[in-house]
Amino acid sequence: MGTTVFGLLLLGCCLCGGKTKKSTTSVISSDSQQYVHVVSLAQLSVKVNYLQRENEAQAVKLRELEQQKSQVDMLKTQLQAQAAALASLKANSTITESKVEALQKDVKVKQVAFSASLLASGHGFTGPYNAQTNLVFKHVTTNIGNAYNPHTGVFTAPVRGVYHFQFYVGAGGHASIPSGAVLVKNGHHIFIAYERQKSGYGSSSNGVSLLLEVGDVVFLHLWQNARIYDDGNHHSTFSGHLLFTM
Repeated sequence: MGTTVFGLLLLGCCLCGGKTKKSTTSVISSDSQQYVHVVSLAQLSVKVNYLQRENEAQAVKLRELEQQKSQVDMLKTQLQAQAAALASLKANSTITESKVEALQKDVKVKQVAFSASLLASGHGFTGPYNAQTNLVFKHVTTNIGNAYNPHTGVFTAPVRGVYHFQFYVGAGGHASIPSGAVLVKNGHHIFIAYERQKSGYGSSSNGVSLLLEVGDVVFLHLWQNARIYDDGNHHSTFSGHLLFTM
């Protein structure tokens, strides 16, 4: 009986000891798992915080880039506006320069006047000839606009308008040789200055206002079988000037 009770007690202790060991092992395993989970959560939290900071930094950079892009776009717009304004100024400048040049040219064209005498130097008679001969007035005192050619004696109208011409013919009297010249426009006789006397000095003159087109020519012919005289006192002259344009 006593042996039986002792055996039962011993068996119970063995059983209790086995259960305690198993329970302890289970508790240690659960704690390890919780520790690993806590560590993992901590690491994850660190990563999340790092990613948040990176995200915030990227957001700041993005805002800066957007601001810079906005500034660049604004600068581009300003540059385009300035370029357009500059182009407009250049265009206006070109137009203004063209207008100024046109006005200057128009003023120069409207300034037309000439005056010349027959001989460049010395003295003497020209003519008589048996046909009308072109007279070249070589001693030029005025030739504003350069419309008169002292090498040909021809005046060429540079602009459409009304021109006034005057010419004087001087010569010594002669029993059979008169003095005379005729003003010619584009080959057509207009007015003549003619004088004839037996002795002494004589002169004649005439003048006319003519409507000329651009390129019309005016000059003087020595009348056939007549003569004309000139010297340093410039007795024989040819003059003309523009009165107004049309």
